Amino acid sequence: MKRIPPEKFKIPVNLIKRGYYSDKYFVRTREILKKDMNNANVLMQVWAQKEGIACGIDEAIAILKLCVERPERLKIKALFDGEKIKEKEVVMTIEGEYSTFAHLETVFLGVLARGTSVATAVKEVVDAAKGKVVLFFPARFDHYLNQRSDGYAAYIAGAKNVSTDAQAEIWGGSGMGTIPHGLIAAYGGDTVKAAIAFDKYMPHNIKRIVLVDFDNDCIGTSLKVARVLGKRLWGVRFDTAPDLKDKSVKGKYSFGVSEELCRKARKIFDKEGYKDLKIVISGGFNKEKIERFIRKNVPFDAVGVGSSFFRKKIDFTADIVMVNGKHCAKVGRRYIPNKRLKMVK
Repeated sequence: MKRIPPEKFKIPVNLIKRGYYSDKYFVRTREILKKDMNNANVLMQVWAQKEGIACGIDEAIAILKLCVERPERLKIKALFDGEKIKEKEVVMTIEGEYSTFAHLETVFLGVLARGTSVATAVKEVVDAAKGKVVLFFPARFDHYLNQRSDGYAAYIAGAKNVSTDAQAEIWGGSGMGTIPHGLIAAYGGDTVKAAIAFDKYMPHNIKRIVLVDFDNDCIGTSLKVARVLGKRLWGVRFDTAPDLKDKSVKGKYSFGVSEELCRKARKIFDKEGYKDLKIVISGGFNKEKIERFIRKNVPFDAVGVGSSFFRKKIDFTADIVMVNGKHCAKVGRRYIPNKRLKMVK
């Protein structure tokens, strides 16, 4: 397995070195050790509070390599991004002069927590989807500066369809998406006109995926667009609000993007000769709802998931467990070797 080169993460090295993003007590710890000429050599181990999919390890390594004095003197062992981790498993050890990296704990723990939390949530959805395409669409639900690392976490977990270029930057991809409600509104609420404009001005290699719930008539609008774009229309996206029923459904529990809507749409599309037309569903989907759709064989080809990717939380802890070659740890903590860790070059 290969690691991501440190420069790919665009780390604000000068700010991190200065302690700008670090808990103040770590910055002061470094200051005290240096002024007192305390050159203690420590072994720090970093472990996960819960099981999950490791992510953020390569970025944490990059922080250690770029933001310490004499990084060549650090001895780092670590797992790889994308590996499964157990509860309380040690994912990384750092050995070296503590005064050189004491200020970095806040930063690399945060990177690990964020990356692993997102990667684990995405992997659960990817597994639940059983081979259906998962669209990573949570950018609007969090701060934009998180997009690069979040998109990498999604990629690590198997979701390569992201919505922004920032999310795809680290692994060398690009953002994708569908025709949004905003474009349709700009054409007076006429989905067909918006679809024609999109088809006219966007490159041919971009998939034509049209949102079709603007008039709350997903099936009818889909057919209108399909008759105009023909085979150039890759798919249609159902995004009905959870408090609405599409005009084509009548079931008591058919609010939002429902099982009934998907079944009826697939049947009508096939009957009308659009068997290759893909159905993309979005709006309130999470692991549980996707599992239910899969279990009931509801027809769909891709699912867009947003804010639910940010509801999982996996924290990490770092402990010094050895000092100058001797055991030294707070009560309840001890050195726990992990044969899975690989030396970082």
